[in-house]
Amino acid sequence: MIKVDDMPVEETEKELVKDEVEDDSVEVKPKVKNPRRGVYLLPNLFTTAALFSGFYSIIAAMNGNYTHAAIAIFISMVFDGLDGRVARLTRTQSAFGAEYDSLADMVSFGVAPALVSFTWALDPLGKVGWIAAFIYVVGAALRLARFNTMIGIEDKRYFTGLPSPAAAAIVAGVIWASNHAGLTGEQLASVMALLVPVTGLLMVSNVKYRSFKDLNLKGRVPFVFLLIAVLILVLVALEPALVLAAAFCAYGLWGILGIVFKQLR
Repeated sequence: MIKVDDMPVEETEKELVKDEVEDDSVEVKPKVKNPRRGVYLLPNLFTTAALFSGFYSIIAAMNGNYTHAAIAIFISMVFDGLDGRVARLTRTQSAFGAEYDSLADMVSFGVAPALVSFTWALDPLGKVGWIAAFIYVVGAALRLARFNTMIGIEDKRYFTGLPSPAAAAIVAGVIWASNHAGLTGEQLASVMALLVPVTGLLMVSNVKYRSFKDLNLKGRVPFVFLLIAVLILVLVALEPALVLAAAFCAYGLWGILGIVFKQLR
């Protein structure tokens, strides 16, 4: 008879298993905890909305409605920014949500911008056109894979490489602003053949981009900051296509200019 009153629980279980299994041919398998079933609804709904917007962008481009296709990419950016914040606020982060978000980002900020730019401007260029679009897709895929492996290691104040939502915003913003100005894809085919692959390469570069995660929006700021914010909102409301395209193109150049200025010092 085995006395278990004075033994720790884990050692007690080991001793019981040892006594019960006397034959060496019997394999003792460790107990595996059952994984939790179900997913968190709220943050994954935002991720699904972002995925839907990216998918709709592709459908709109196939139907020749490039303005709606570009706007859908920006809408996907809004939902993509909300899903993570909602998960943190409601404490519903999960490994499933992180993987689902990456897959949705690949569609919305990888495949969708490449296909929209291809159908709008790059198709007449033949092989050059689809290779330019493919470089962007590969850049987005590698960017997302690298980002997932650097979580918790990289400095939160900076992104290594151009973030995929910002890259998608550059491509979509140029298309939206060009359509708004009356320019066609054929007129800007050469420009897009350069812009699209360069944007894709920036995503996998080692150029540092500010993440703005260190901004303290809860603290007090000078009154002039509020006036600047209102002015920016007014400009976006008046000319959303031009302002958004210029803002994200400036962000894309900011990292490159930072390296140039650093070398000149």
